[in-house]
Amino acid sequence: MEKYRVLLVNDDGYQSEGLLSLRKKLLNENFEVITVTPDRNMSGTSHSLTFTRPLKIEKLEENFYYIVDGTPADCVHLGYHIILNGEKPDILISGINTGPNLGNDIFYSGTVGAAREGTMFGIPSVAFSPASSKNPDFEGMADLAIKIVKQILHKGLPEKVFLNVTFPNIKIDQIKGFLLTRQGRGAYREEIKKYISPSKEVYYWIGGEEALEEECERGTDYTAVREGYVSITPIRLDLTDYRGIEILEKLSFLSIE
Repeated sequence: MEKYRVLLVNDDGYQSEGLLSLRKKLLNENFEVITVTPDRNMSGTSHSLTFTRPLKIEKLEENFYYIVDGTPADCVHLGYHIILNGEKPDILISGINTGPNLGNDIFYSGTVGAAREGTMFGIPSVAFSPASSKNPDFEGMADLAIKIVKQILHKGLPEKVFLNVTFPNIKIDQIKGFLLTRQGRGAYREEIKKYISPSKEVYYWIGGEEALEEECERGTDYTAVREGYVSITPIRLDLTDYRGIEILEKLSFLSIE
């Protein structure tokens, strides 16, 4: 039986329950798992790389488990170039995240950013997240994630495309199946909280309440998880709106005086 090599990363840090559940399942399935995670929660760092200071790699365990004092994309860089010496793994897995990465979340998500970074290196990549951070069944999600990983390994992905996978927050035995979806729109009810320190300094904390507020359009990631399906959204590296180019050309947009 062929033994596949996995580069496993996340954005929630090395103590994340979702990461640990998936890592355990992968090892039980006889995958070779190289785990490289941030040394703290780095949610919301998107696809950022650290250029302003040096980075440190620390071996957490002998069994290919490392932590980095940087972003998820930093973990991909160092995992691929340093720990694996530039030898491509068979697949890069990011997650399982502790909260959702639906709709507009993908622009902020460090989990998705890591999968995008892997794709830029030509590594088949996938990001896994629950539809809600409220009592997710990471053990069950890890079982489903393994099935998707095996599909990717056996059937491949389109060039320069990775998958953003979201599990509905219901009992695993109640999940209706898997759906290929497109990115939805809404994400959170945004909220900025104001704090005043004992020294009267004012601070602001950007956050938001989880809320599947999007209208139920058929075929979106939101609708899929609302209806009890696992959402699988293919994401391209190329963000160009080719229809937008056609529209702007018809409007003679470049006739700028």
